[in-house]
Amino acid sequence: MTRTARPVLAGVLVAVLVVSSGGGCTGTRGDGRPADGFRPGAAGIGDPYFPTYGNGGYDVAGYHLRVRYDPATDELTGDATIEATATQDLSRFNLDLAGLTVSSVRVDGTEAAHARAEDELVVTPATGLGRGRAFSVRVRYAGKPAPITSPDLGSGGLLHTPDGAIALGQPESASTWFPVNDHPLDKATYRIEATVPAGLAALSNGVPGGSSTDAGWTTWRWAERAPMASYLVTLVIGRYRVSTGTHAGRPLVTAIAAGLPAGGPAEESLARTAEIADFLATRFGPYPFDAYGGIAVADDRIGYALETQSRPVYGPAFFATGPNLGVVAHELAHQWFGNSVSIRRWSDLWLNEGFATYAEWLWSEEDGGPSAQAIFEREYAATDWAEPALDPGRSEIFSRAVYKRGALAVHALRRTVGDETFFRILTGWTAERRNGNATTDDFVAYAERVSGKELRAFFDAWLSDATGPPVP
Repeated sequence: MTRTARPVLAGVLVAVLVVSSGGGCTGTRGDGRPADGFRPGAAGIGDPYFPTYGNGGYDVAGYHLRVRYDPATDELTGDATIEATATQDLSRFNLDLAGLTVSSVRVDGTEAAHARAEDELVVTPATGLGRGRAFSVRVRYAGKPAPITSPDLGSGGLLHTPDGAIALGQPESASTWFPVNDHPLDKATYRIEATVPAGLAALSNGVPGGSSTDAGWTTWRWAERAPMASYLVTLVIGRYRVSTGTHAGRPLVTAIAAGLPAGGPAEESLARTAEIADFLATRFGPYPFDAYGGIAVADDRIGYALETQSRPVYGPAFFATGPNLGVVAHELAHQWFGNSVSIRRWSDLWLNEGFATYAEWLWSEEDGGPSAQAIFEREYAATDWAEPALDPGRSEIFSRAVYKRGALAVHALRRTVGDETFFRILTGWTAERRNGNATTDDFVAYAERVSGKELRAFFDAWLSDATGPPVP
C-alpha cells in the first residue's frame, strides 16, 4: 500500500466459506473413520494485533463469488461457494462477515444452522467435519453493505459511488462484502462473477473471463488462480475506460475512471505498467502472476494506492500533479513482496512495505532520477530511530518507519553483503516462498544462509533498535 492518508476500507461482493466454532458434534474423520469429541474452530486466527481476524479449524482452497450489485439502490445480492479442508475435527465454524443478511447456508449440499455474533457468521453443519475432510460451504445473502470503522486505522468497507462501488482496503475489507477467513495466513484462489447494470464495468483481480449482457445487466468474469490474501481482493464498479492487451503472453488490463482526464497523468502512468514490471523482474525474479494491470479511481475518499493482486488500485491524489511512476513501481513490487510472498502476521508488514518502498528507489535510479544510495542517505538523515519498522504496534502498521526504515534496512543489507549476493537473496527468496507466507525470522534465516553471514544483530539494529541510528 502507498498512502496519502489513513487507509479507507471498502467492499461489495459475495462469498461462501468453511470455518469453525462451537457445540459438541460427532461425525466422520477425513479417512472415513467415525470420531467424537468434535469441537468448534477458533473465532480468530491468532494474530496478536487483530485477534478476531480470520478463523481457526479449516484451510480455504478457493472461493467462487457471484454478486449482483445495483448502484441505484446500493443493494447487493450474493451467492458464493468456498472449498476448504478441515484442519481439526470441527463441530462448527465461523466466517468473518460484517453486516448483510444471510438467507441460507449449506455445507456439502446439506442445510446448516447459522447465527450471527457481531461480525461473525457462525455455522453449525448437520454433522461434524473430520480433520482432513474436504468440504464446501455455500452462503446466500443480500443487503446494503456498510463500512467498518476502526479508531486507529480508519473507516471503510463498501464505498458506494455515484455510478457504482469500490471494494478496497487494508488490513480489513473482505468481510464487508463476502463471508471469508479474513487473514493473509489463509490464502486462496478466486473466481468472481459480478453482475452490474449494462454500460458499467466491473473490474477485479486476475485473468479476465469475458462478459455477457442479458436483459439490461452485464456479468463480468475474473479468475485469480494463484493463492491470494483476502485483503488483496477488489471489485471496482462504474464508468471506466478499459484497455485490454497482452504482455509476455499474459493479459494486461488497465482501467481509468471516466472522471479522470483522457490521456492524463493516471493514464500515462498506468501505460508503463508492463515496462516497470519487467524492470522489477530483473531484480526480484520472474513476475509471479498470470495477469498484469491497474485501476485508477476518481474517488477522493481513496487516499492511498493498494496492491490488489495482479491489478493495483490507485487513488486520484497520486496523479493530481502529473505522472507518478514511483507509486506504480511500489504497488507492482508488492506483487512479489506481500502478494506472492505474504506475511504471517501483521506485525511483520515491513516485509511488504520496506521492499516496495525500496523498489521505488531502484526505479528512480533506473529512470534517471536520484540513485538508491542518494535516497538512502536522504532518508537516513530524516528517520526517527525511536520508531521501529518491525512490530511497530497495531496503530502504527502504516507508519513512516514501516515503509522508510524498512527500506533503509533493505539497502543496508545490500551494502553489507554486496550486490551479487543481495540480488541472489531477493530472487531466491521470492522463488522459494512463492505463493506462501513468511516472517521476519524466516527472511533473516534465508539471508544468513545465502550470504554466509550472521545477520541477526544487523536486522535488530536497522529494524528495531530505539537507542539511535545504526552505523550506515
